Amino acid sequence: MPHTQPRHPLHVSDEHYLQQLGSRVRDTRARLHMSRKVLAATSGVSERYLAQLEGGHGNISILLLRQVAQALSLALPDLLREEREHSVKLIQLTRYLEKLSPRRLLQARSILVSAFGELDPQQRRNRIALIGLRGAGKSTLGKALSEKLSVPFIELDMEIEREAGVPLSEIFSLYGQAAYRRLELRCLENVIELHGQAVIATGGSLVTEAEAFDLLRASCFTIWLRASSEEHMQRVIDQGDMRPMTGREESMSYLRQILEERDSLYRLADATLDTSGRTVLESLSELQKMNTIHG
Repeated sequence: MPHTQPRHPLHVSDEHYLQQLGSRVRDTRARLHMSRKVLAATSGVSERYLAQLEGGHGNISILLLRQVAQALSLALPDLLREEREHSVKLIQLTRYLEKLSPRRLLQARSILVSAFGELDPQQRRNRIALIGLRGAGKSTLGKALSEKLSVPFIELDMEIEREAGVPLSEIFSLYGQAAYRRLELRCLENVIELHGQAVIATGGSLVTEAEAFDLLRASCFTIWLRASSEEHMQRVIDQGDMRPMTGREESMSYLRQILEERDSLYRLADATLDTSGRTVLESLSELQKMNTIHG
């Protein structure tokens, strides 16, 4: 009878660790829209092992390596690092930053950038984010610009709908504005993580959410597409939305109020393009002059 190695019982903490690891692999693969077969072919790891890993049953060697790291008072990522050895102070700083909330982490980044400058400004400028109210031309110009630059075009609202599995209107009616904002931030984080180069069209109200807007400005070259309130209104109607025609004067008053309230926020963008009185081709030409993406 062949001799088999006795199976070591796992502690609860070990089981939890392997489950977390499996979930992280599975969720990342899902965000990349990658099948397990494709991941197996790309990584050279069998589908069978990937299935075990994603199911929370990773190889025992993962836990042994974790034990070695713990014995050395190191986090596993520090032990597995492929770059040059980092100083103890840098490791301590990294651990401290990992404990911060997303909002405080953005504040810390702003402080570092203010004190020492942008470490990789080109990385931020390789993503163009268009902000502004509906009717400014974000979708039309964003798609056209992405084709000119040969980079992905991403409408954040579409990403939110895909994540939620329901239209935007239903997100608000079913779950409320707070849930929408959480989805918006999560989708923005995913887009930034997955796309080093892109043209992104954002929702008109994103600028009113400090955490999401701070992240956008820290990660993208932002351009405010502005237009007169009259042109905003007409473009929305031209898109087939006839609601503004009901109580038009009241709608215009509300639109002017929103523009006035958000003016100081929109002005925080890196650049501004007034699309009033311009054709799509004329506005696109101006956007191309602002092109910050390089192949």
